[in-house]
Amino acid sequence: MQLNKNIETSCFISADGKINKKDSANWLYCSLFSYNAMKYRVEHDYLGDIEVPEDAYWGVQTQRAVHNFPVSGIKPFKEYITATATVKRAAAEANWKAGMLDEKRAKAIMKAADEIRQGKLHDQFVVDVYQAGAGTSHNMNANEVIANRALEIIGEKKGSYNVISPNDHVNMGQSTNDVIPTIIRVTSLGLVKDLLQQMSHLENVLHTKAVEFDDIIKSGRTHLMDAAPIRLGQEFEAWARMIARDAERIKSIIPRLSEMNIGATAVGTGLNADPKYVKYVVRILSRLTGFKLKNAEHLPEMTQSATDFVELSAALRNLAVDLIKISNDLRLMASGPKTGFAEIELPAVQPGSSIMPGKVNPSIPEMVDMVGFQVIGNDAAITLAGQAGQLELNVMLPLIAYCLTHSLIILKNTCTILADKCIAGIKANRERMERLLHESPGVALALNPYIGYMKAAEVVKKALAENKTIKDVALEMRLLPKEQLDKIFDPYELTRMGIAGSAKDGNEKNKPLTK
Repeated sequence: MQLNKNIETSCFISADGKINKKDSANWLYCSLFSYNAMKYRVEHDYLGDIEVPEDAYWGVQTQRAVHNFPVSGIKPFKEYITATATVKRAAAEANWKAGMLDEKRAKAIMKAADEIRQGKLHDQFVVDVYQAGAGTSHNMNANEVIANRALEIIGEKKGSYNVISPNDHVNMGQSTNDVIPTIIRVTSLGLVKDLLQQMSHLENVLHTKAVEFDDIIKSGRTHLMDAAPIRLGQEFEAWARMIARDAERIKSIIPRLSEMNIGATAVGTGLNADPKYVKYVVRILSRLTGFKLKNAEHLPEMTQSATDFVELSAALRNLAVDLIKISNDLRLMASGPKTGFAEIELPAVQPGSSIMPGKVNPSIPEMVDMVGFQVIGNDAAITLAGQAGQLELNVMLPLIAYCLTHSLIILKNTCTILADKCIAGIKANRERMERLLHESPGVALALNPYIGYMKAAEVVKKALAENKTIKDVALEMRLLPKEQLDKIFDPYELTRMGIAGSAKDGNEKNKPLTK
């Protein structure tokens, strides 16, 4: 049996690197492993020696972090790990090109980083997302994994840091304080690109349904009460445009996200970073990622401030708010099937009850709501973290990295699921909407220009008391000729800009939707 290289088998190793039998409830679990599980190598840092599992690619500082932060069991997202490896690969190539790193070490480090970018060794990133400030633990986890894999590539044993050092070679010209913000930016740019694609897909699906439903007239509702008529297609088109506007807000942040503070090192002054390396590293990152990246204009500002991340999070929060609104509207409109609105039918994706036979719930919109709530919570955490940095550094970057990446991933997936498993399959209950429209007092609004607000209110009161339609009561009261009332109460006229029944054409923007 091979040693499980996860936190489970290493979190009960004490700070001095010894297995603590007394303090660990997992000792029995550990003792069941084969001989391989008991083999360790000893690594050293300026705090002393520590035992690291022999098969692990991480090293002494990662092992300490695993011991120090058994908080959530949540590890970095694969997108974050991939971005980390991309930054480290670019740094190695840039240092080589700048003459700071020899070819043998540089190529070994680049190859190791490329393997991680391809999905290998992700299980070696074992530090909890809740960790020491700034992300030093994650940075060193990456440095150690890359160094030990690079050592293997050139035929050396893990831990031979006199040959390839996590600090001196993999982390050359770098600090956690410029590496982690750069990783967050690279991760975010990639996920923003994916999110925008899925938002566009959701917008297109909503628009397609808007065209399909544009001839269906229904009662509008304000304050959850009957209001002026609206076309079902107009409602769906409004949702499509909400998503489009959210996408524009997110797109507007991309230029600021594309500024990299790599080369800033510890406090933004660039100490220990060769100027040629700083120039090369962003160019190489641009090539590796396909994004148009540029060096930050002022490295100290970029190192201190997390506002770009707060801005992106706010845009994601706005998207979440609109997705929640759309989902809640869908839940209301699909409520029933007998005692609710029952205006639309959502695709049945799974049984809705473990006890009530035949029950079908709005499962997809419910999921969307929960995702939206999570994104809003993430935004609150990012906002607090963004203002919590002091002087030359925001040390809350690990929380920002996790919450921002989390929000981008779940929003991307949610837009896809909402579009494909819900919106695309919605059916309209045309007959019910038409019946409710004619019974609704909301259509009385169209009478205001002809008989005035107070007289129209009398018509509504009488119609409700006698359970009649507004048009029938207006006819009975002989307020207007039948021909004129027929024209006023033409369903399509009731959903266009202007005065219903007048000879003037409605606003062009309110004409029927087309593909």
